[in-house]
Amino acid sequence: MADFAISNHAAVQKQLDRIAALSPGRDILGLERIAALMNALDSPHQNLPPIFHVAGTNGKGSTCAFLRGAIEAAGKSAHVYTSPHLVRFNERIRIAGSLISDDYLAQILAETLDAAEENNLSPSFFEVTTAAAFLAFSHNPADACLIEVGLGGRLDATNIIQKPTACGIANLGVDHVGFLLVPEEGAPDDPLTRIAWEKAGIAKADTPLIAGYYNDSMNDIIADHAKKIGAPLRAKQSDWDAAHTKEQIFYRDKKGEITLPLPRMNGAHQIDNAALAIAMLRHQDEIIIPPSAMAAAMERTHWPARLQRLSAGPLQALQPTVDIWLDGGHNVNAGEAIAQHFSDIGHMHLIIGMLSNKDPMAITQHLIDKIKSITIVPIAGHYCHGIEAFKRALAIASASIPIYAQDSMKNALKSLGDDNESPILIAGSLYLAGEILTANEQLPD
Repeated sequence: MADFAISNHAAVQKQLDRIAALSPGRDILGLERIAALMNALDSPHQNLPPIFHVAGTNGKGSTCAFLRGAIEAAGKSAHVYTSPHLVRFNERIRIAGSLISDDYLAQILAETLDAAEENNLSPSFFEVTTAAAFLAFSHNPADACLIEVGLGGRLDATNIIQKPTACGIANLGVDHVGFLLVPEEGAPDDPLTRIAWEKAGIAKADTPLIAGYYNDSMNDIIADHAKKIGAPLRAKQSDWDAAHTKEQIFYRDKKGEITLPLPRMNGAHQIDNAALAIAMLRHQDEIIIPPSAMAAAMERTHWPARLQRLSAGPLQALQPTVDIWLDGGHNVNAGEAIAQHFSDIGHMHLIIGMLSNKDPMAITQHLIDKIKSITIVPIAGHYCHGIEAFKRALAIASASIPIYAQDSMKNALKSLGDDNESPILIAGSLYLAGEILTANEQLPD
């Protein structure tokens, strides 16, 4: 189903309706359309503050959040472009620290769509959004610009950026196979190596490429590509590294060592995301961020729907005596991270909604020993796996777990009764996460 959006602001909704009418209504990869649209808008992507471009299967949004936290802690400002949004379309575009206003968003979208129509272009939803974000950023001053890749890297619309300050690659795993693993001449055959190759496609000549540590084949393909295009590679365990205790992160590179507090964000994987952000800041010279600001970022950074505990609200009130956790994870890597976070608990109830193009066991397989029950819920406006898909997947895994289906999150929470000991995890989709935050009156800011 198309990745469109709705708004309660009439002027914004008018432009969102124009996108729906103009675009092909599906994700499409390639730089031809975004290049033509940028040209029609007088190339706003060439008039941006220092750009930090982040790719990855998981963690790229959190890495951008840590970058923003450090930059703002240093008294500077950053534009931020991320996707998808959870509740409001405005979440995708943050201008110098604040979410774009409805009035300005409507104006920027209208200008972008006018240019597309006048030039007989048919950009996708994401291409229009990307162009609008770059247009807004070019009109407003800031000290840095943080850009999250949407899908893949090599052919993602954000890769129209020509001269970033630093590029980063976060955690890698297999996802979006219908787009990123399509056979192509010259592309690696191994799925993980192909994913690494696609993500490395954001690298640019003379721009540091900061990468994590993956398997040998993935490391090699990233290094080969960086060398081929003349991007100085700064790889984890070679050029920088990070270790941690239960209280601190110890980061080191050729500039020296710094000690940081652990991130406030839940999950050990956030330490890796924070370390990548620090490495990106320390391997460039266009914006200077002191270690004190990097340390402050560990406390101030948050990113919704990533192992987020629900606060008091209408949904939490349905199970007032237990913790309800929310995570938008929907692939195997996310499942592993979630399982690691809950490794010390006994049992939990899982409420899950997953799009039909995702593996129904991606999250569940890592939590089988801890799941007390599974409740399947739909996601409004999307094709989702039903209970039978999960039953088949559990049977293949030889797992015997009570499994139910409910037509709403409220009914799912009510159906769990008064189990005062077991926490509840809601997971499987960022779209579902947006519904939960809306229903619990806990909107991202």
